[in-house]
Amino acid sequence: MTEDDVVTDSQDEELLTIGAFAARARLSAKAMRLYDRLGLLAPAYVDGASGYRYYRAGQVERARLVALLRRLDMPLARIAEVVEAEGVLAADRLTAYWADVEARVAGQRTLAEYLRGRLSGRSSEMYGKFVVETVDVPRQVVITESRHTLAPELPAWIGASLGRLEEAARECGGVVAAPFVVYHSEVSMDSDGPVEACVPVADEAAARAWAEAAGRARQAAVRVEPARRLAYTRITKAQVAHPRILAAFEAVEEWMREKGLSYDGPCREVYFADWAAAGAEDPVCDVAFPVGES
Repeated sequence: MTEDDVVTDSQDEELLTIGAFAARARLSAKAMRLYDRLGLLAPAYVDGASGYRYYRAGQVERARLVALLRRLDMPLARIAEVVEAEGVLAADRLTAYWADVEARVAGQRTLAEYLRGRLSGRSSEMYGKFVVETVDVPRQVVITESRHTLAPELPAWIGASLGRLEEAARECGGVVAAPFVVYHSEVSMDSDGPVEACVPVADEAAARAWAEAAGRARQAAVRVEPARRLAYTRITKAQVAHPRILAAFEAVEEWMREKGLSYDGPCREVYFADWAAAGAEDPVCDVAFPVGES
């Protein structure tokens, strides 16, 4: 028997060698071996003596589906989710994947426009869209959560961590000022911070008791944030999305250079509005840097 033969199994169902099956599915034998190794398209039968792989003719449709999904640049794990589902569920999983793709492309399009502005020397024009002011913030007792995270996971973590901290604040005398997020180092596709979510509370003793009980499970802590002067610009919910928020941070930094002000701590985002209730053009956040005299 050669590998080009067509055989039948014990139920008289036609079995095709990998070469014959690949030709019928319009795939290469190399692709077939890859799909087998990844668990996407296992052979129906493997000859124990020769090691030849055989496939049922009924597997052709699945093979073609896998190949088409790969042309969408779908990750192999997502492909497995689609091909293992049936009917409407499979279509829904494809729809969810494509929504993610469109969101990512939209973000990349915005980033490309932002970068064109920088590369073409239009930075000052972009920065001019932001009004920068200063505000004096008093000493605050804050309960915090910290985490190393990359940019794609950051928005979800901010929402979840601030939600947990605001809930915990009930044990600590209540929230007394706007929650904020401190960036102790850059967060990007390659740099993971850390980031610190902070909620100002009324009762320092209760806050320390809470932090002791919460322990390291959530990297929870309590600390005293000293009185600071912040240089900030106010942005809308739509502007919080990356990369639009980068222009806001850079506008504040440019304003600080013009005013001769120095950095006096890590940058932060101060969330003063109800995020869920806010519309895209509603102000929700102050992008801020602690400042001192140069």
